[in-house]
Amino acid sequence: MNRHHDPNPFDEEEVNPFSNGVTAPGSKSRNQPLVSEVQLGLGQRHETTVDIPLDTTNDSKKKGKELAAWEADLKRREKEIKRREETVTRADVPVDDKNWPPFFPIIHHDIANEIPVHAQRLQYSAFASWLGIVLCLVFNVVAVIVCWVRGGGVKIFFLAVIYALLGVPLSYVLWYRPLYRAMRTDSALKFSWFFLFYLLHIAFCIFAAIAPPIVFHGNSLTGILAAIGLFSDHVLVGIFYLVGFGLFCLESLLSLWVLQKTYIYFRGHK
Repeated sequence: MNRHHDPNPFDEEEVNPFSNGVTAPGSKSRNQPLVSEVQLGLGQRHETTVDIPLDTTNDSKKKGKELAAWEADLKRREKEIKRREETVTRADVPVDDKNWPPFFPIIHHDIANEIPVHAQRLQYSAFASWLGIVLCLVFNVVAVIVCWVRGGGVKIFFLAVIYALLGVPLSYVLWYRPLYRAMRTDSALKFSWFFLFYLLHIAFCIFAAIAPPIVFHGNSLTGILAAIGLFSDHVLVGIFYLVGFGLFCLESLLSLWVLQKTYIYFRGHK
């Protein structure tokens, strides 16, 4: 038996570096798996290359800041709305925007949307009554100016202006606005306030229609007694005072009708 051809199990396999990866037949190369793994790894790196744009990060940060600012502003507005609602609830006062008259809003007035349907006709009648006293006081100033020009004296003019400047806002604040809010909230207290001052309003209208020479100076009101006294001196002035007397009479009748209907409405909802 020839021992020269027996393989030695302890011999290491020789690798020829100049064989360009070609190994002798029957020999196994230890570098082959390593090379294939390296080549496979390089191939995977080239295939999984991802381009990340630099602007994406900046845009996301910018949008994040805008979103945070918008959210903070929204929270601030919600807190403000809640604060106003709590204030209104504690005070029991409605927040009303001024919308009347349309050309120069100074008060809030919206019967069609705020007053119950079954009470709107009565509220419109009360509104006509308030406009009526405004018309009466304004025309009273005009008639007194005519009388002043005809020699009636400046004192009655100043008194007529005072009546108008006080009567128009006081009539709105003392009886028309309480009735408007009473119709909205069905408040017995506001109805009582309206009845009290509306009776005073009716008393003033009747007094102005008569215009006795007491309390109010002379011809500062266009009543029937003043009109009769002026007819003998100045017919034109007497005619103006008669028209003023007619306006105060109509206002008194309308006010009495509104008072009666409002009382019936109040008793029906008590």
